[in-house]
Amino acid sequence: MSEKFPMTPTGYAAMKAHLKRLKDVDRPANSRAIEIARGHGDLSENADYSAAKEEQGLIEAKIRELEAKTAMAEVIDPTKLSGTRVKFGATVTIEDVESGDKQTYVIVGEHEAEIKRGRISIGAPVARALIGKEVGETVVVQSPKGKREVEVIQVEWLDVPALDDLPPA
Repeated sequence: MSEKFPMTPTGYAAMKAHLKRLKDVDRPANSRAIEIARGHGDLSENADYSAAKEEQGLIEAKIRELEAKTAMAEVIDPTKLSGTRVKFGATVTIEDVESGDKQTYVIVGEHEAEIKRGRISIGAPVARALIGKEVGETVVVQSPKGKREVEVIQVEWLDVPALDDLPPA
């Protein structure tokens, strides 16, 4: 059984756009750089050629990685989900039982995560602790500040904006 990569429609679109840019812009520019460097003569002592060939390897590896992930993508639209139980795509508001501090997170795919903007990966410790919990339940989560007890106070099913659409954190 092959592993599926859960992602939001926004994350899938961003990944496809990155793949297109690698194929349509970066790969051709790299090919030109290799040709130019080849014209400089002795390839064994040509730093430009070596750098361009190394860049080519990185571009091709990234293209293969993104092609594999998009092929195995499981696109989940949070706006089509409902309920009070936390799962992928949920916008979850939690409250620290001790301090009363509230935080809101969107649970997204690994490549979409950006903690400064409240987007946490489905594989992150906080997300793993919250998955399956319902509004009103408390859970102990491991955070950078150590273990803390939080209560799930709200679960929403909102559209996930593109990272470019969000104001900087």
